Amino acid sequence: MIQENIEPCTLALFGAFGDLALRKLFPALYHLHAAGLFASDSKILALGREVAGEQPLAVIEQALRRHVPEDELDAAQLNSFLARIGWLNIDFQDSAAYAALAELLDAKAPIIAYFATAARVYGAICAGLASAGLAERTRVVLEKPIGHDRESARRVNQEVARYFPEERIYRIDHYLGKETVQNLIALRFANSLFESQWNQNHISHVEITVAEQVGIEGRWGYFDQAGQLRDMIQNHLLQLLCLIAMDPPSDLSANSIRNEKVKVLQALAPISAENISQQVVRGQYVAGSINGKAVPGYLQEDNSNANSDTETFVALRAEVRNWRWAGVPFYLRTGKRMPQKVSQIVVQFKDPPHYIFAPEQRPLISNRLVIRLQPDEGISLQVMTKEQGLDKGMQLRSCPLQLSFNDTYRSRRIPDAYERLLLEVMKGNQNLFVREDEIDFAWQWCDQLIAGWQRQGSAPKPYPAGSWGPQAAVGLISRDGRDWYGDF
Repeated sequence: MIQENIEPCTLALFGAFGDLALRKLFPALYHLHAAGLFASDSKILALGREVAGEQPLAVIEQALRRHVPEDELDAAQLNSFLARIGWLNIDFQDSAAYAALAELLDAKAPIIAYFATAARVYGAICAGLASAGLAERTRVVLEKPIGHDRESARRVNQEVARYFPEERIYRIDHYLGKETVQNLIALRFANSLFESQWNQNHISHVEITVAEQVGIEGRWGYFDQAGQLRDMIQNHLLQLLCLIAMDPPSDLSANSIRNEKVKVLQALAPISAENISQQVVRGQYVAGSINGKAVPGYLQEDNSNANSDTETFVALRAEVRNWRWAGVPFYLRTGKRMPQKVSQIVVQFKDPPHYIFAPEQRPLISNRLVIRLQPDEGISLQVMTKEQGLDKGMQLRSCPLQLSFNDTYRSRRIPDAYERLLLEVMKGNQNLFVREDEIDFAWQWCDQLIAGWQRQGSAPKPYPAGSWGPQAAVGLISRDGRDWYGDF
């Protein structure tokens, strides 16, 4: 059934034959189509260089058959979805080529221009859309990474802003489209049980872990210029930190939510070059094994540079300097070639101030909220209960209260993050997208870390593939008398 607030549009997908579009965007669009969330006369335009020797629709169909589970791919739905798609071979930096694009578009329907391209051509695409008279009815969707540092990010944003106002710019961070991430707002602000405790009086510390089993997956050229800090911390992990640490917004409008996220980024305590070795650990994986299979080190990957000092792992201790979080450390950790793929947030509550149970049981006291983003999305709250049995007395036991999205919503398919984000763009809702000042403050904070590493001049610490990172990452948290929550 089509939602009434989704108007007909043309989705112009720039970079339509690249990895992101074929692996993520077309499958997401297919699912929206199959769910009846496209207006009947909405169209998709695949824009990019033609794939040598193959028909564009055939390439898209092959990608759908590869990336959409077989039981979710209906033949009739597939055919009707493919019928929505047109294509154009276009050089994005040739302004004259946009006249041909304009001829393919409905003269009145809104346009969603999705830039699944390198950020260096965002300005050229925007200029081309404007030269063809298309800018006034276009929303633009920008993929990350936006820039390599604060200065380059500002240049990209300024180029786009020459042609589009902020209310028609949608900056993607796909983590914000995950169901569990969206649930952070509901969990915190719809439950007084949590929001009344969500401060430095009751929370000991917070951990955010995003671990990947994979290496660089053939992306050496990109990743070696970026590294794990730019690729993951600057966007995904800082966005998660903002949603955990933000104050209640005045309402659920996009700007109310983003105003509170910006306040968190502004309150992040700087980490000086003198303190960086105590508060930040950077690592680089060496040869090891994943699931019993030998894997090469970072410097042995295909097309690698044996002298690279790019980090594939970062762990850090951050502080948010405001009334709510004074004295509460936030430990962030992310890396490649880890033992498991897992993204989760752990909120560790403080122990009760007055303890009335047997002294030897005191180490068991540990109320902990675990928010699992992937895999097996869900929420677990660890509480203390009494052991059952006449002979147990008041012996305590730690038990989880669990909400598994897969189990709870067994009859429903959990949508991919890109499905939600594409749907919100079509609805004109910016809640799940990043504002320009968020990008700016996040880069400002990350740039100081990069400058500190350069000033320090030390190489990343090695860690075996299949481990949880350098031993120094354990020391980072153990110096505070804590351990990484490792129930993976």
